[in-house]
Amino acid sequence: MIVAAEAEPRTVAGRVDPDGRLVSADPPLLALHRRAGGRDGGVLAVPQIATLARLARRLGIVVSRSALAADGERDLDLWVRAEPDEEGVTLSITGWTARPAPAPAADAPAAEREADFLRAAADWMWETDEALRLTSLSGGAAAAIGQPPSEVLGKQLTRIFRFREGADGALPILTALAEQTRFDAQVAELRSGSTTLYALSGVPLIDGMGRFAGFRGSASSIRHPHSPPANDDQAPAPDVRTGSNPAFGDRLDKALRLPLDRIIASAETISAQQGGPLRTDYASYATDIAAAARHLLGLVDDLVDLQAIERPDFKPDAEPLDLADVARRAAGLLAVRAADGHVRVDRPGEDETLPASGEFKRALQVLVNLIANAIRYSPEGGMVWIRTEEENGFASVIVADQGKGIAPEDQARIFEKFERVDPHEPGGTGLGLYIARRLARAMGGDLTVDSAPGQGARFTFTLPLWKG
Repeated sequence: MIVAAEAEPRTVAGRVDPDGRLVSADPPLLALHRRAGGRDGGVLAVPQIATLARLARRLGIVVSRSALAADGERDLDLWVRAEPDEEGVTLSITGWTARPAPAPAADAPAAEREADFLRAAADWMWETDEALRLTSLSGGAAAAIGQPPSEVLGKQLTRIFRFREGADGALPILTALAEQTRFDAQVAELRSGSTTLYALSGVPLIDGMGRFAGFRGSASSIRHPHSPPANDDQAPAPDVRTGSNPAFGDRLDKALRLPLDRIIASAETISAQQGGPLRTDYASYATDIAAAARHLLGLVDDLVDLQAIERPDFKPDAEPLDLADVARRAAGLLAVRAADGHVRVDRPGEDETLPASGEFKRALQVLVNLIANAIRYSPEGGMVWIRTEEENGFASVIVADQGKGIAPEDQARIFEKFERVDPHEPGGTGLGLYIARRLARAMGGDLTVDSAPGQGARFTFTLPLWKG
């Protein structure tokens, strides 16, 4: 009876609840679910369809795309439409064309199916070769690592992460490498000094000859093990000297970041027309929505930083760093933005070094802000220069542009909260330079500007020389 119901159906409907359980299904989908090992009323057992349902629910938009599902000795070409609502996801599946499964690469589709599960919950994705050298990174990796993909690809994963042992004293990723199997929950920290911990998961890649070819994996941020869960009932009291509540930034971040991330992801999906062709103006609207959401996300980041740096006990780490290298990394992170604006960035040479004392993440934050501003206010075809100097016990990075410049009477004002040279121009939140100067001074340095109308601007970021 099931076989008769499967004969090239026109449209197959189904529905999963918020927990991914298949709560209703037309006979072909139910039969496929059972053959994949699922039980009636259980979690949808067809990985490709389940992944699209999870993605639609996560993004809060309709997802419509092709899928290749394994079904015994054959594969099924499907077109899956997943429409989320408050009660779950409605599935509409068309196509349903069967073809023989390619035998030589039988393990590869399995890795792809497993990787689909990883991708749905990941902050970013990565791939390596058989020696754990990175061969691919998704877009979100650059901001987390603090380096553009071009500078990371080819390096071993162990150069990027420091792995932590599990409760049994083992490292899941190394066990999986030895056995060429899947691994999960490998806790790791970035070697860049970020305090964020990541859970790495990966599946083995198998080449056409059936040989192990590396891993495809995900990186998902997790709470620091020494950070207790947030408890609003036990939130710290406002500081009596500043009137600020230390928990405010965390609450703001949690309340707004996820919705804004979803807006950005949804708008980019629409703009990329992944669900099919759209009218040009609709795609343009989606691009505008994504840009506006990124602006709001930037404001959230600035407000969270503002809350942190204005606390009396705020003190960045004092560690040795190469300020010339930090400047190169900051410029690399903004390379795409510069190319989009047709602005050239002349950064320090690879052989330049400038030892300084400060916190890497905060120094990078200051320079990303300065270089982004220089790119934003440079004319098309303009140039941004980044130079390094050492003088009077301080290491300096100078960021100069060919913009319209800043009048003397505005040069003090731009370092104040929510102040901008021209508030009517599109741009930042008016907090970036205030935060950057506070950070520079908290690390024992400073941030100054030298400019004149029509002659561009020249910002100088200084930190104490490292004397270790």
